[in-house]
Amino acid sequence: MLFYNLVRTNLHPMIVGIPQECKNNEYRVSLMPQHIAAIAQTHKVIVQQDAGLGAGFSNEDYIRSGGIMVSSLEDVYAQANLIIKVKEPLPQEYALIKPHHTLFTFFHFAASSVLTEAMLKSGATCIAYETIEDSKGGLPLLAPMSEVAGRLAGQQAAKYLEKPQGGSGILVGGVTGVAPGKALVLGGGVVGTNAAAVLVGMGAAVTICDINENRLTALQRIFDGNIQTLLATEENILATLPLMDAVIGAVLVKGAKAPKLITREMLSLLRPYSVLVDVAVDQGGCFETTKPTTHEHPTYYVDDILHYAVANMPGAVPRTSTQALSSKTFPYIMKLLNKSLDQLPAAILKGVNTHRGKLTNREVAAAFKLPYSNVSTILG
Repeated sequence: MLFYNLVRTNLHPMIVGIPQECKNNEYRVSLMPQHIAAIAQTHKVIVQQDAGLGAGFSNEDYIRSGGIMVSSLEDVYAQANLIIKVKEPLPQEYALIKPHHTLFTFFHFAASSVLTEAMLKSGATCIAYETIEDSKGGLPLLAPMSEVAGRLAGQQAAKYLEKPQGGSGILVGGVTGVAPGKALVLGGGVVGTNAAAVLVGMGAAVTICDINENRLTALQRIFDGNIQTLLATEENILATLPLMDAVIGAVLVKGAKAPKLITREMLSLLRPYSVLVDVAVDQGGCFETTKPTTHEHPTYYVDDILHYAVANMPGAVPRTSTQALSSKTFPYIMKLLNKSLDQLPAAILKGVNTHRGKLTNREVAAAFKLPYSNVSTILG
């Protein structure tokens, strides 16, 4: 029988679980009450107590919307078969995840062999927001959080250049008679564009580096010439680093580990107390010296260079982030509730990273040298 829980949804209601996020200072919630109201018309929805408080939604909001409130994380996993989250499961959740579960959340498997092995061992079906594609090959569920993270990256770069925050004491926009701070953005996608927009708005001198010349041309138009652009070659990066006060890592390779664009040796090219903000930390980071940090302890130094590498940056603005993310995920959730896996379009199936103990994402398999199985072949 092909994956009972999703194949039979049109005959038997699903039980949807909304847990409270476990990650440090993660205040987002996976669905808003209005979404629960729509799902609860035909399916049972279990909501962990206080799951939405950080994003501004009360327990009463969820109860009025038809959610059934439970007191613990264990209750959610014990009762639900479709678990909808924001961030990847943490070790305290691993033992709760069983073969009958489908998890729909951000996973970023390529950054963690421990998480990958745990989910394979669980036998659960793991559908990752970040690898679902649209008809044009875009990443529609990653995009809203990339916007948020990009804008936050610009804000954080400006903040951590302040001396009390550990930076070099530069006002990123400068003032009359004093030049603005200089920022290098590595990657001209959604994250990089939004980071640059914030920094340009503050008055910074911004350079965007990307491997795609057509994208660089487009960025010149988008910013009306108010940025510099560079082709992302090692030679160009080496020549540019000594001029910079802040560097934002905004590179993305779909589903794969981020390339290391700045090595530890290259840190010596930067002035002391320059700031590195690595938005690619979820995919392993694009700086060799990156290690994940939290909102509680967001920064650290390596060779007198201040690193910011919070692995859930959008969690700092949970109201905005929850609204942006859940409005995009909700239509996909409705598809999962009403179709079997083998009925889903290929672009959505690209979100399936593990299924029945098999790894079904080629990039993750390559990252850890693990066997790869095509999900369409498994589904027959």
